[in-house]
Amino acid sequence: MSAQPVVLITGALTGIGRATALAFAKQGARLIVSGRRADVGKILEAELKELGVQARFIQADVRNDVAVRDLMDQAVTQYGRLDVAVNNAGTEGQPGPISAQTAESYVATFDTNVLGTLLSMKHELRVMGPQKSGTIINISSTYGHEGAANAAVYSASKHAVEGLTKSAALEVASTGVRVNAVAPGPTDTGMLDRFTGSPENKAALAGYVPLGRVGQPNDIAAAVLYLASDAAAFVTGQVITVDGGKTAG
Repeated sequence: MSAQPVVLITGALTGIGRATALAFAKQGARLIVSGRRADVGKILEAELKELGVQARFIQADVRNDVAVRDLMDQAVTQYGRLDVAVNNAGTEGQPGPISAQTAESYVATFDTNVLGTLLSMKHELRVMGPQKSGTIINISSTYGHEGAANAAVYSASKHAVEGLTKSAALEVASTGVRVNAVAPGPTDTGMLDRFTGSPENKAALAGYVPLGRVGQPNDIAAAVLYLASDAAAFVTGQVITVDGGKTAG
């Protein structure tokens, strides 16, 4: 990978996406950051530029095929190529028992987490395939390979993300493009706050983590940077779990 790779991050405005953008910037990457809120996106763009790198915010909704196509086209127009794509846009959906779920709650979760990942990879590979190079990192969850009471729809969506990741890796391996995923455990983000509902519940969740704490966004960003690096040149079709040992037992 070049010293100034072109990196695109969806869902870049908060949490893991934001931490990943800042981590890549500190390594000198050229960045395209995307999300749905233009005001927050412009603030992040300015913050990245203050770190001395080229950066641009592009507003896009990953659930929309035309919007994702235009996002990739603008990235290539801006920088001429695409080296790394981090598909981080996601939602926790509507937590609760299966009996309380609706067709609408299912669609809202799967459209962002699954369709959004599919469309993003579709257009990223449209760029990376002809380049014969590039790496895609999808953000899954430990719930992407285990069940979770009161989070069945979210868990199912992340299982789908891992299936997409492995299937895409097999499809494009001969082109030199690598596709992997990072599966965070409980990580200190707004999504975790919404999911747990209270500081007490979040603290209790940390008690189930062998390392004794929830993850920080930078912990996940570090795994993303590894998968994007030449150190991971022989790694594709894999899901790297970063959860403080929570799923080890």
